[in-house]
Amino acid sequence: MFWPSVRRHKHGVQDGAKTQLTDEQWDRIKDLFPWEPPTRYGGRPRKAPRDCLEGILWVLRSGARWKDLPNSFPSFSTCWRRFRDWTESGVFKIAWARLLDDLGEINWEEAMADGTFSPAKKGAPEVGKTKRGKGTKIMLLINGEGLPLGVDTESASASEVNLIERLVDRRTTQRPPARLIYDKAGDSDPLRERLAARGIDLICPHRRNRKRPATQDGRKVRRYRRRYEVERTIAWLQYFRRLVTRYEYHAHLFQGFAQLACLFTVLQTF
Repeated sequence: MFWPSVRRHKHGVQDGAKTQLTDEQWDRIKDLFPWEPPTRYGGRPRKAPRDCLEGILWVLRSGARWKDLPNSFPSFSTCWRRFRDWTESGVFKIAWARLLDDLGEINWEEAMADGTFSPAKKGAPEVGKTKRGKGTKIMLLINGEGLPLGVDTESASASEVNLIERLVDRRTTQRPPARLIYDKAGDSDPLRERLAARGIDLICPHRRNRKRPATQDGRKVRRYRRRYEVERTIAWLQYFRRLVTRYEYHAHLFQGFAQLACLFTVLQTF
């Protein structure tokens, strides 16, 4: 039952790589990544899920190609298949929601959202043309402390005002926010009315060319000063170089990388 290790020769790639997860962090989510131990019927045993997750995190953090995975991790084909299976089964989002529950009471009085542009190397689903080129838009939702609570991906050619409500629907927690702070891109009276019907107060500055009467006074807009927190969280996510530029053809795999980045960001708080 002891199989020889497969040695992969790579030029210009170091054999060792720094691990991303600590033992305490892995213990919180390891039951969501089951592993079948070797049996008496023979066959090469499956690679441990933690080793595969470490390899996926290395690709997410470095932005390198799958084939450049160091030899200290399982093969790149094994890590890619695990990443595909875990993304399609929703394991990353389930683990993300559990970690938020472990943090206790989340401050949902104030939530902030914003979108960022990720250029794409090739044409693919959810890739649209903009003045900056073709790419994908990543929509992020955070709470008052800067913790990511929801993420969504869509074509970059879509307007953000049409993506805000869907982002709120795809949050990882059940409780909706009491107030949602956004920039001028969310200035839309129909959107305000739809969110108000759901108990969410949309706070965003009015556009400069607005002709309709103002719907909010200066006291509400003061909360906009704390909107730097969502920009800071987006900067945290851009440390994961695989999100800065989109290389995945399938849209759900790129969204899986975004969910894993949010999961790892929340995991760093433990």
